[in-house]
Amino acid sequence: MLLVGCSFAPAHVRPPQPIPQIYVASASGSPSIAKVGWYDFFREAQLRALIAAALENNRDIRIASGRVAEARAAWRIQGSALYPQLDAVATGTRGRTPADLSVTGQAVTGNQIYAQLSAGWEIDFWGRLRNLNEATRAQYLATEEARRAVATDLIAQVADGYLLEREYEERAELAVRTIKTREESLRILRRRYEVGSGSKLEMTQAQTLLAQAKTALQALDQDREVNRNALALLVGRPVDISPGPLGLAEAAAEVTLPAGLPSELLANRPDIVAAEYSLRAAYANIGAARAAFFPTISLTGAFGTASSELDGLFKDGSLSWNFTPTISLPLFNAGRLAASLDLAKARQVIAVADYERTVQAAFRDVSDALVRRRQLGLQIETTRTMLAALRERARLAQLRFDNGRSAYLEVLDAQRDLFDTEQTLVQLRRAELASAVALYAALGGGFVQNPAFDINAAEPGNPVP
Repeated sequence: MLLVGCSFAPAHVRPPQPIPQIYVASASGSPSIAKVGWYDFFREAQLRALIAAALENNRDIRIASGRVAEARAAWRIQGSALYPQLDAVATGTRGRTPADLSVTGQAVTGNQIYAQLSAGWEIDFWGRLRNLNEATRAQYLATEEARRAVATDLIAQVADGYLLEREYEERAELAVRTIKTREESLRILRRRYEVGSGSKLEMTQAQTLLAQAKTALQALDQDREVNRNALALLVGRPVDISPGPLGLAEAAAEVTLPAGLPSELLANRPDIVAAEYSLRAAYANIGAARAAFFPTISLTGAFGTASSELDGLFKDGSLSWNFTPTISLPLFNAGRLAASLDLAKARQVIAVADYERTVQAAFRDVSDALVRRRQLGLQIETTRTMLAALRERARLAQLRFDNGRSAYLEVLDAQRDLFDTEQTLVQLRRAELASAVALYAALGGGFVQNPAFDINAAEPGNPVP
């Protein structure tokens, strides 16, 4: 019984983290925003509806869910090897023995009928089967975390697409308003040219301004259609978003974004958790490979009745049984077992490196999102200050032109810079909102973590939280 508790798998130790102890540009000690579910984080009704539809219809989610079911079935299959196997067997045989092979020297035709219960069990003295079961269980849990990672990434992509839709709408409204203003300016300058009080150069400059605004609007319409096609692919069906400016999304995003502690990231971010489960599986496979060098002990047997006639199968004296213990010790296999152990160790080294790389990438994602969010806030303030100055410049340039104090080229430059800065400000506001989404996803947000459970306590057939 002591031998049955043996295991040759190395103890799982989380590798040292090749990361800083704090996030770059983060001074918050509050719990991570990843503790908030996506429905509470995204407060705009249309965005919530799009995310819910994507989680239900997206094909990548369905593929990931299918892989989870596949991995869970593989775990159950492997787990069944730990228990005795019991089969009911019934066979009937009728045959003829020729005279020269018969003991009596005469040809004999006879029947053999069996009804048996057969059982077999491999005693897992060295932990080979338990380690294989542990490996498949860890792979199943890694697949479940991978599905959560796909869902979190999907939520972020849908939110980004929605924000782009709002950005394009607001920029298009600015372009339409600018086109109307410039059409009026062109009408006035054309009329002045026709009556001889203006120059053709001024009229063509106004035409240039108008054409630039129309070109910008056409490019926005094209980008908007492309973005809607991308959203339809993510959501899994055509999308219908009612009109609304970017301000709707801004008003719905007033939520603090604490990054939390680095240790929380290790527990919240699904790709890190999945990499750690894969590392556990690698350790378990090493234990199974080591146990393969030791004897395999199996117990098999059968109990039932046998008779030469069907009606005598359950009569007195028809009892039959057999018991066959087997010990198998590998002696020579041309290095196959040693190579299997080397393969398991190599995969463990790969799993450690993959885990460390995943952690490094996660911390970079968080730090980058924090830096972008801080810098974008500064850029927005600077751009708003510049926009106020450009509006005043455009007003003064128009006054100087109307009073004959300057050429229309001055108005042209002022209005062009004003339009470009208005467009840039909308883009920066959308980018700031997108940085909040990126930070939320980088921290592992999307779903509130399920109740903690002991990885060593779950068994095949029991639902895992």
